[in-house]
Amino acid sequence: MAATPQDPAAATPRRKVSRHRGEGQWAVGHYTPLNGNEQFKKDDDGLNVRTRIETIYSKRGFDSIDPNDLRGRMRWWGLYTQRKPGIDGGKTAILEPEELDDKYFMLRVRIDGGRLTTQQLRVIGEISQEFARGTADLTDRQNVQYHWIRIEDVPEIWERLEAVGLSTTEACGDTPRVILGSPVAGIAVDEIIDGTPAIDEIHRRIIGNKDFSNLPRKFKSAVSGSPLLDVAHEINDIAFVGVNHPEHGPGFDLWVGGGLSTNPKIGQRLGAWVPLDEVPDVYEGVISIFRDYGYRRLRTRARLKFLVADWGVEKFRQILEDEYLKRKLVDGPAPDQPVARWRDHVGVHQQQDGRYYVGFAPRVGRVDGATLTKIAELAEAHGSGRLRTTVEQKMIVLDVEQDQIDSLVEGLESLDLTAKPSPFRRGTMACTGIEYCKLAIVETKARGASLIDELERRIPEFEEPITININGCPNACARIQVADIGLKGQLMLNDDGEQVEGFQVHLGGALGLEAGFGRKVRGLKVTSDELPDYVERVLKRFEAEREDGERFATWATRASEESLT
Repeated sequence: MAATPQDPAAATPRRKVSRHRGEGQWAVGHYTPLNGNEQFKKDDDGLNVRTRIETIYSKRGFDSIDPNDLRGRMRWWGLYTQRKPGIDGGKTAILEPEELDDKYFMLRVRIDGGRLTTQQLRVIGEISQEFARGTADLTDRQNVQYHWIRIEDVPEIWERLEAVGLSTTEACGDTPRVILGSPVAGIAVDEIIDGTPAIDEIHRRIIGNKDFSNLPRKFKSAVSGSPLLDVAHEINDIAFVGVNHPEHGPGFDLWVGGGLSTNPKIGQRLGAWVPLDEVPDVYEGVISIFRDYGYRRLRTRARLKFLVADWGVEKFRQILEDEYLKRKLVDGPAPDQPVARWRDHVGVHQQQDGRYYVGFAPRVGRVDGATLTKIAELAEAHGSGRLRTTVEQKMIVLDVEQDQIDSLVEGLESLDLTAKPSPFRRGTMACTGIEYCKLAIVETKARGASLIDELERRIPEFEEPITININGCPNACARIQVADIGLKGQLMLNDDGEQVEGFQVHLGGALGLEAGFGRKVRGLKVTSDELPDYVERVLKRFEAEREDGERFATWATRASEESLT
């Protein structure tokens, strides 16, 4: 009988009953796809799209591409559609994907451990010039990114890359991304342990393996035996950091659950020491936990950092040991704090074998194909044919004899690539920005390059290490939360009431030394045009107020809001 206003049932709202769907964790039986991404991955493994690219799309053209391949599975082979030119930042979150898509692609070449030969670099440069309108950016994950790639050219690009041992396999997508490695692995005088064999074995086992090609989201990893902590281990899903165990000797400290974006978290130590030959097994265990227990219901909670935060490190380690490794891990020490303030390996440094490596700095990672081929020529003429990329958008030439250093440095300078950069050239990074990225709101690369020039002109005497990271949107590809000065792109009103490009400012973030996220001062925003004025002002206040030996990040955490605005 229906309730009347006098009935008790009428005064009590009926509670809505819904079936709990869980978080989409496979390990607890939640296999039903809970969003569009999970559905297209269930329908067909992303690795399978290569055949369609080679046999259908490259022959029939862009308009023949299935939407689930175009905006989904093609990422498994390093391909993203790029932003259509002329669409301003205010349209980024308004337009449908097909309205933002250009008929060209960004293509990412994965460079595990940052290791390159001059032959490989020359091929990268040639592809850039022939197929990518000269574009080729160095990323903060040791990769190279092209733009303006046509689908018709992709098979030939793959053929050329793979002929020299490179690939784009799982450079994007819900996959195990590039494995970061110390760019001076196996050569640095102060190295604790060389992680290169572990990187190679992880790559052999995991990359392109369909057991690990459907993860809840991307999986970022790093392996470094450098005491400089030079792979940003704190913000990777998994990281192995070189340490000396008092009983067992050199090995790795295991970290999990780091990541940035809109909900940043610093990775956590599991308190476990891992010998070199066991690193691949432990890596496989952790990525398997992510695959099986990772949250697949909401994309915003699908990174490993959320599972680690919910479980805690004790439970995570127990699951890893009991369900995946079937053995206990050895307890071990934390890594020492790095002594050096810079950890990008820029400059001239002696190697273990008595030769030298030379690290140099482009402007915000922006290079081009012609420049890369010239770098390859210089490295062949002055080194052994080996180069490395870094996680700071830099590059290194290895194995340089002492009598070749000056000539190499001069050759690099002629390309506007300096081994003796100012703190601003050395410490400024920028993401792709609105020039090509469909998520971006503001321009970043040119803004970063012009900021470097302005600061070098205005405060040439400034010598302190400083990191200035510029991001075109909230997703933190340029690591804004862990920079001395982090700049998050957004639209804002200028003094005339006009909508213009600008940045929210984060101050005092850091990695390595007292790792943590930057401070946000309420209402602290700056327009793009005002950016040089603001940065100059805050750096001069830092110089005036700092205590002896105090770092910018330390000062920024204690400074008054007035000093920071």
